[in-house]
Amino acid sequence: MTRSSPGVIRIAAILDFMADHPAQAFALTDLVRALKLSRATCHALLTGLVEVGYLFRTSDKTYVLGPALARVGQAAAQNMSPLQIAQPEMRALADEYDVVCSAFFLEGDTIVSRERAASLSHVGFSLPLGTRVRLLPRSLPVFFAWSPDAAGAWMQREGHAMNDAIAGGMNFAREHGFAVLVRTDVSPQDGDLSAVLSLDAEADRPISVLAEVDEARRYAVSSITAPVFSAGGKVEFVIGLMGFARSMTGAEVFAAAASLRAACIRISAFLA
Repeated sequence: MTRSSPGVIRIAAILDFMADHPAQAFALTDLVRALKLSRATCHALLTGLVEVGYLFRTSDKTYVLGPALARVGQAAAQNMSPLQIAQPEMRALADEYDVVCSAFFLEGDTIVSRERAASLSHVGFSLPLGTRVRLLPRSLPVFFAWSPDAAGAWMQREGHAMNDAIAGGMNFAREHGFAVLVRTDVSPQDGDLSAVLSLDAEADRPISVLAEVDEARRYAVSSITAPVFSAGGKVEFVIGLMGFARSMTGAEVFAAAASLRAACIRISAFLA
């Protein structure tokens, strides 16, 4: 594995420290002490950062954040999108599992499709980006498993009772980091599930959330979903795998979910 440059790490440490104290000015001695750098190394790095405008040296020989760094930060803030990071992850998942991989955001009581990637066998997938479908109890686990009080409040507001299936699905999602929906109108032994192609078509199908997955059993999987968390630990959006062409064993479900979770963790790390 390629090793990072010590110089780059030290520069990043200086900039991170300055960004953590944006309203303060620091003398060379302060930074040497705080960052545990040698005086000569720290002075050389500070001089270089001042030359490119990332830091500014005041008349009293202290250092503050510079105007060039402000421009970089502003550009990053205005153009940063988690979907830019999610897109290549979603493309890889769609191709690996021959499915449609979508990013779903919760806006009030509505689930909105904001990004997708489809494998070659799903090139005719017709769900437009921006499609909106109502939030149903079976979708609560992946969105609300980490905020059960909010789930309970939504169920009460919608006139639903928190049943064992939804509660079990939320417990499963918290424990394993993903949720699984299965079709109940077909037998997993039938194998062919190729008709499962769109979120809106699935909205009115008989589908249930799983509270447990047996590795040896077969399931008519409708979707596998996992959350992407914001820096504050809240669910920012979820990524789902849909359109499985055949039934899956529980072991296959766990394998696909592991890949999906790993992608979501990488995207969450970007947001954090």
